[in-house]
Amino acid sequence: MSNNTVLAWSFVVALGGFLFGFDTAVISGAEKAVQHYWNLSEFQHGLTMAIALIGTVAGAALGAFPSDKLGRKNTLFIVAALYFFSALGTALATDWNIFILFRFFGGIGVGVSSVTAPIYISEISPAKSRGKLVGLFQFNVVLGILIAYLSNYLIGQTGEQSWRWMLGVQAAPALLFFILIFFVPESPRWLLLHRNNIDDAEKVMKKINAHTYKEDIAAILASHRANDGNGSGEKLFAKKHRLPVMLAILFAMFNQVSGINAIIYYAPRVFEMAGLGAQSSLLSTVGIGIVNFIFTLIAINFIDKVGRRKLMMIGSFGLIFALSMVSFAFYSGQTEGLAITIYLMLYIAFFALSQGAVIWVFISEIFPNEIRAKGQTLGSLTHWVMAAIITFCFPALTEFLGGGNTFIIFACFMVLQLLFVWKLMPETKGRSLEQVESEAAVLIH
Repeated sequence: MSNNTVLAWSFVVALGGFLFGFDTAVISGAEKAVQHYWNLSEFQHGLTMAIALIGTVAGAALGAFPSDKLGRKNTLFIVAALYFFSALGTALATDWNIFILFRFFGGIGVGVSSVTAPIYISEISPAKSRGKLVGLFQFNVVLGILIAYLSNYLIGQTGEQSWRWMLGVQAAPALLFFILIFFVPESPRWLLLHRNNIDDAEKVMKKINAHTYKEDIAAILASHRANDGNGSGEKLFAKKHRLPVMLAILFAMFNQVSGINAIIYYAPRVFEMAGLGAQSSLLSTVGIGIVNFIFTLIAINFIDKVGRRKLMMIGSFGLIFALSMVSFAFYSGQTEGLAITIYLMLYIAFFALSQGAVIWVFISEIFPNEIRAKGQTLGSLTHWVMAAIITFCFPALTEFLGGGNTFIIFACFMVLQLLFVWKLMPETKGRSLEQVESEAAVLIH
């Protein structure tokens, strides 16, 4: 019964990931129509594409504050409201400035969601199934991306105002998310460590595991005392936290220098570079979404069995191969579309199997209870700053360096990721959050 309860709570919170993915990908189908509607200059068009990412960086930077001060649950209400009003605002906007303002709000929702949702799920999950449950967040991210691509393809055939429906349809799942949050409890670890509310924390922990909840609470409080009971005043960049800080920054950086967000944002453009027509490019983009979805589903079913580190090793080798083959296809002039399409599908499969599935799980596990929100904020902020840089630079890179050189650069970064996983990345499979914390302390000292 407790497993089903935790699964239901996790699935509700992971809907924030669905909206995250949908909001990230939906603009790819509307960007040309938006540029034409307001007759935007290249600078204005670039800003229109980047503004949500700028909002995401801001949301990620601010994510720890509401998560710690207001609670995980109340912060998720704010996220749902941001998604809802962003969808309505962009769909109804008749002024470009209003449009980008609401896209910015949606970006803030993505940033805060990427901090708060994985923290919440990690804090309610039993150690043996935490990877799978936190992985639901990433599963919903890729599901949101896939649904956005499919929605864009279907709605895009309805007329010149179809871009409004593409953006506005997100209001429906955002409203559903807001309603369902009423049915999940506050994180018991937040109740214990930020509100000293033992009674309510016990009620939640008892629903999670009626047999060991007292021992679990004792372990949480013992860990808290071992950290001098600093709570939210604990400093993230203290010497004793240098290992998880380094791991979070490097992990998030490698996630983006793989080129994933450039491909998600510019998928139709990449396929057109490969020689496909506009309609075929849209269909190939849907194919990317399907592959991403399938391999993320496979990954979250194996992450607690084979472990985070092994998935990352397999994925790193696969990404190096796939990116090298994309680069070779450009170098050798194999731009009839099919070869590059196959290699990009392979790239997406290996990314979903490794970095895509592991990032939010791993970063949510490696920080102590007292600084988990701050640590998740650091990882998320690094991720989104790098995403903004890569997304901004990608068109220029392909224009000046060509597809072959651009993708070989991504492949070289994946060689560095392989070395990082081999030499530095610890395994967190099957360990409680408090055990991960104590093992990290031993490694530092």
